[in-house]
Amino acid sequence: MFRIKTMNKIAQVGLNQFPADYQVGDNVEGEEGILVRSAKLHDYPFPDTLWGIARAGAGTNNIPVAECAQKGIVVFNTPGANANGVKELVIAAMLMASRDLVGGVEWVKAQAANPDTDVAAAVEKGKSAFVGPELYRKTLGVIGLGAIGALVANVALSLGMEVYGYDPFLSVATALRLDRHVHVVKDVAELYRACDYVTIHVPYTPDTRHTINADTIAQMKDGVRVVNLARGELVDDEAMMAALQSGKVARYVTDFPNNTITLAPNVVPIPHLGASTPESEDNCAIMAAQQLRDFLENGNIKNSVNFPNVEMERSGVQRLCIIHRNIPAMLANITAQLSGDGVNVENMTNKSRGDFAYTLVDVGSAVEESVIDDIRAIDGIIRVRVIS
Repeated sequence: MFRIKTMNKIAQVGLNQFPADYQVGDNVEGEEGILVRSAKLHDYPFPDTLWGIARAGAGTNNIPVAECAQKGIVVFNTPGANANGVKELVIAAMLMASRDLVGGVEWVKAQAANPDTDVAAAVEKGKSAFVGPELYRKTLGVIGLGAIGALVANVALSLGMEVYGYDPFLSVATALRLDRHVHVVKDVAELYRACDYVTIHVPYTPDTRHTINADTIAQMKDGVRVVNLARGELVDDEAMMAALQSGKVARYVTDFPNNTITLAPNVVPIPHLGASTPESEDNCAIMAAQQLRDFLENGNIKNSVNFPNVEMERSGVQRLCIIHRNIPAMLANITAQLSGDGVNVENMTNKSRGDFAYTLVDVGSAVEESVIDDIRAIDGIIRVRVIS
């Protein structure tokens, strides 16, 4: 039925979401859909047949999202599919930010490397070098209260922490998932002033680049401990190194090591393990495949990063999926053209996102190709697809 090109290794449970008549694999050509993890697609020659790209993960920096929008290619991601795996690593990161577990383990191994050392005695004598505070009754600040941030906030409460949360785009659904004991603040400066630990969980965009910088660090408590498992670019490395050197930041745990920050004192570099669990990889693959399949078979869009989310129950004989620019009178022009061609509209829905919009139209009879050509000819139409 449809051709799906896979890039990187996609978990088999994800591939199992497609029926047997789909062509799925890394050697598929003329594909209507792409399933991808981390492969870079900025220089990939998209075929004219391509309608959707599903990223098995949250970040889409490896995909030319804006270019895809211009071409009418819908890009999906899988927010929340790896949330539990990241949440658990955040808790581990906070423990490593408190106690020098990594340094302590390496020190013990170094003692054991000397055959003349009584390791048990050495440990009792030297363990004070690795003492650190408990999380209990400390204050955690969570920047970004999406799928991951909300889970982190709730589990931190169960550890006996006081929790502050900040998210200027807090949705109703997320707010309902948050424990009522989380202090949601409207000014992030209040969070910085109050918290012993700060963890950031926002997407990386030009607006969020260096969210944590010299100015924001200056607002934090002395000796604050910072965790970044979201994106490396959210933290200004130079400002962080200066804060670590001065003692303003006691420890920085990052899942995005690089040549600048990795060897700085009191940095705990993790090799990008946030979603590296079998469960997360399975969840992301399943979610990406299901979203791509629903889009190809029914035209529904869910969790797109470049087009609005639009879902409508099927009715009628055929469905027209119309990707167009968000300009005045577009719906009137589409319905007028259909009416002029004698096509009865049984159901219709439309949503916009920025410069682009998406319209689903269920019609009561099969339409001629000439009708589709008439719609394509309307100013502002990008692509039209017919689903029978």
